[in-house]
Amino acid sequence: MEFISMGMVIFLFITGFVASFIDSVVGGGGLVTLPALLMTGLPITHVLGTNKLSASLGSVTSMITFIRSGKINLSLVKWLVPLSFIGSMSGAYLVRYIPSEFMKPLVVILLVVVAFYTVFKKDWGDISTYGGLSKKTGMISGLVALIIGFYDGFFGPGTGSFLIFAFLLLGFDFVSSSGNAKALNFASNIAAMITFLWLGYVHIEYSLILGFGMILGAIAGTRVAIRKGAAYVKPLFVSVTIILVGKQLWDLFLK
Repeated sequence: MEFISMGMVIFLFITGFVASFIDSVVGGGGLVTLPALLMTGLPITHVLGTNKLSASLGSVTSMITFIRSGKINLSLVKWLVPLSFIGSMSGAYLVRYIPSEFMKPLVVILLVVVAFYTVFKKDWGDISTYGGLSKKTGMISGLVALIIGFYDGFFGPGTGSFLIFAFLLLGFDFVSSSGNAKALNFASNIAAMITFLWLGYVHIEYSLILGFGMILGAIAGTRVAIRKGAAYVKPLFVSVTIILVGKQLWDLFLK
């Protein structure tokens, strides 16, 4: 095991806490963790793998907290989670062979649609109107879980936004959408993490330090979201989605 300075430990822990506080509610934690891990000097493949291991620790903590508060529809997510897992593992494996950069323009367009729809649809997500799935919407939901899972393993930015948006379209309120999304995001994180571990792309020590901060950040973030409800989650969701759009535009045209 290599020696890790106390400065690096503190840096990774604080990064993990801040990233997970946000990510546990609306996603977007990679906006904080990926640049931080790049600053450590790790190669990009190891940055992605290390981030997935620590993100898995944060997402499982968020998921458990949401489950305990009754904010996850277990009867729905229990059959969507395996699809998210399979999709993500396939995407993480395929990234070895196909550059993921070509997805950036499409992701920008989709994130803009998500942000605008959320801003201009008044009172959307304030209360839950979900009443179950028909056969058709069930099949569509399964396909969406598979596709977003694949996307998370293959590329990743905006996964939380896309999952929350999908559950909002089904009629869930913002807090329940965040909880359901976190269950699927946990599955996709775990699948990608297993694949990256198998490929040898994970810095275990950095992951565990970052992950410990993410566990504590996830506990704090989900508790605040559950207590404050949609009035807190909706503006945070829109803000993070807009920042994601800006980050993708920067990478496309200015980087």
